[in-house]
Amino acid sequence: MNYTSFNKNEEFFVDMQRCIGCKACELACAECETNGQESMIHVNYVDRAATVQTTVQVCMHCDDPVCANVCPADAISKDEFGIVHTANTERCIGCSNCVMACPFGVPKKEENYDLMMKCTMCYDRTSVGKKPMCATVCPSGALFYGTRDEIQEMRPNSTPVNSFIFGKEVVNTKVNIMMPKGSTELVIY
Repeated sequence: MNYTSFNKNEEFFVDMQRCIGCKACELACAECETNGQESMIHVNYVDRAATVQTTVQVCMHCDDPVCANVCPADAISKDEFGIVHTANTERCIGCSNCVMACPFGVPKKEENYDLMMKCTMCYDRTSVGKKPMCATVCPSGALFYGTRDEIQEMRPNSTPVNSFIFGKEVVNTKVNIMMPKGSTELVIY
């Protein structure tokens, strides 16, 4: 695979308020040949008893991925492009440490395979200059893969944020969440 076409200027942006719950992203992800027909992206209800509002959950590709740090088998790796890869099938022991440690709740242990699986930002596509499957099918624009200039033109009243505060911990990520204009971080209580 030729990785020289990877565009470092393109980023992943998630606008949670635009998610309409259609699950097109889940279907597109499951169709990807590298996922074994399992979706690595998940659409969740915010509070199903009170609202139909949904939100999409993707791997945030942390700068210092706690999932990789807690893996006793060294099965999870981050590459030079900042992509945190799903567990190496030959190394993963199915312990679920990564599942419990992720502050975003992203990795899932697939019991059928006894293996941790998660979004790899369609590395097989993005590494050759294509967009992630989910971002190509999202009808509402909740998922976008492109440049900061493009997202600023599309969302002039929003700011991409990739710094998250969990108590005293600061987690910086490759994936951006769209926040009100001027925001610099998202504090999670």
